Amino acid sequence: LQLLFYLLPAVVVGVIAFYFFNLHTRNEERRRRFLLHKELQKHALPLRLQAYERMALFLERIAPGNLLVRVKPYKSGKEDYANHLLRNIEQEFEHNMAQQIYVSEECWNVIKASKNATINNIRKTVAK
Repeated sequence: LQLLFYLLPAVVVGVIAFYFFNLHTRNEERRRRFLLHKELQKHALPLRLQAYERMALFLERIAPGNLLVRVKPYKSGKEDYANHLLRNIEQEFEHNMAQQIYVSEECWNVIKASKNATINNIRKTVAK
């Protein structure tokens, strides 16, 4: 019984010490994870902004009004000119394809849909 009286405070102190050590370890791990996340964000944010900027420029460049002004016909046939425009759009798209890593999936789907809609508009116009 006397041994129990000696061991009880030691066990209580041990449990409390274990609890605070465990709490400190979890907080330290969260702090390190936060600092790492913050550091990664510092490097990733400029890349993401640049990707969105390039994709906005891509959409501006494939807009039919801008595309027709920028890409001059080199042959007299409308089919040849349309194919030239379509190749130009595809080249622009392939040039910016790596940006899909940095933009959201929803944004990337909108960009692809815009590209496809522009291509379909050109094909419909040629068919008329």
